[in-house]
Amino acid sequence: MKLDHEICYRALQARDSRFDGQFFTGVRTTGIYCRPICPAPTPKAENCVFLPSAAAAQEAGFRPCLRCRPEISPKLTEAFEGGAVVGRALRLIGEGALDEQSVEYLAGRVGVTERHLRRLFLQHLGASPSTVALTRRILFAKQLLDETNLPVTEVGLAAGFNSLRRFNEVILKTYQRSPRELRKEKTGDKGQNQPSLTTLKLPYSQPYNWPAFSTFMRGRATTGVEEIGENFYRRSIRLDGQHGLVEVRFVPGQTYLLANIIFPKVTALGQIVERLRRVFDLGANSLEIEGHLLADPFLGRFVAALPGLRVPGAWDKFELAVRAILGQQVSVAAATTLAGRLVQKYGEPLALDGLPAPQEGIRFVYPRPEALAEADLTTLGIFGARARSIAALGAAVAKNPALLEESGSLEDTVRNLSELPGIGRWTAQYIAMRALREPDAFPSSDLGLLRVMKPEGGLLTPAQLEKRAESWRPWRSYAAMYLWASETLPPSDRVEVKS
Repeated sequence: MKLDHEICYRALQARDSRFDGQFFTGVRTTGIYCRPICPAPTPKAENCVFLPSAAAAQEAGFRPCLRCRPEISPKLTEAFEGGAVVGRALRLIGEGALDEQSVEYLAGRVGVTERHLRRLFLQHLGASPSTVALTRRILFAKQLLDETNLPVTEVGLAAGFNSLRRFNEVILKTYQRSPRELRKEKTGDKGQNQPSLTTLKLPYSQPYNWPAFSTFMRGRATTGVEEIGENFYRRSIRLDGQHGLVEVRFVPGQTYLLANIIFPKVTALGQIVERLRRVFDLGANSLEIEGHLLADPFLGRFVAALPGLRVPGAWDKFELAVRAILGQQVSVAAATTLAGRLVQKYGEPLALDGLPAPQEGIRFVYPRPEALAEADLTTLGIFGARARSIAALGAAVAKNPALLEESGSLEDTVRNLSELPGIGRWTAQYIAMRALREPDAFPSSDLGLLRVMKPEGGLLTPAQLEKRAESWRPWRSYAAMYLWASETLPPSDRVEVKS
């Protein structure tokens, strides 16, 4: 990835937050790498090396700055040739795919050869997949040391290190301080954390349109599993058979969301954080996406009126797939009602640290696939093909838990999903868009999208809309979100954009 030295240096001089996460500065004289917003005195231009990722800086021999904390820099998704493959691989690495597996395994998961994956990583991130994975573990461990009271041994486990000795060696080599010394410098050795509760910052690149996100999610929140208020989203979770609760809060004036995580296994923290990042689409480079979509005279009006719009993701892929089936040919409100009934009947009572389920609010975790495989959903008002589709999906995922995991290209994903009973192209694209985080997924037969586009040139057919959306690539998922969200805008807020 080529970075213009002069542009990067000017951004560094200005401490321009728009560039945070887009590059890192390695300083030859100190051996340290920093974010563009680092408050330290600006080094001379000839002493600066600009790198596309923290992993590239790590591989070049620089160590992280203790002032600007690269571990809480936004992790942005860029648009480039092969970007979809790299994005899928990064999401899997974030979930720990290389903690115990090989790069060859990772390449197979994203549908390319190991050699090609290594080439893409070196070309665009400046580092190998293994270095990216190690840097993720190092920076996550540093964040846990700074922001939590977890014992040092648990920090190492939570960050994906298999032994305390290895954890100590890597941190000492990276920071020239032991984990305990880092903890004392930043937080004081505060001892034990509250039982099972961890609070962490989830950074993002501004702007972030929380009102649009919360409006979208509020209409789709499943009663008994999810709650959403003006500045928070809360839900039950299940990992490895154990229950937990997560709450994410919007913090006005800050560049992070605040996550409160209650879960009994500390080793699951990394996976939980990565999933939350996907739910809230924290890797989106809003400025890049908006700059591309603003060029469209019709769509640009909505983009200008809704800065920082994100594509809401899903905590659980199976849960989102069931929701997509429930939403076939019915209103959002009707699908939400049916989802609530399904949870009430087949959900597991939420149990935190052995405590009984609450009597109101979040009381359940989402039903397991096997629970729906044999369920008679017609008793809930889910009739015909949709009831059979959900049962078939439950049986298929129970048999093959990896059925809904990322694999191959967007086209491969849509084709594979469409082979499941009752899942057509609209449902497959919607699942790819929200559950699999495919930025270019586009449900072109969606009636809402077709309706919004009508003023431009009459009611389009799905094929015509598909063709019309070509210029929106590789961000068609975001274009779809802008079109859906535009229906909530009063006419006076639809800003005119001249081509």
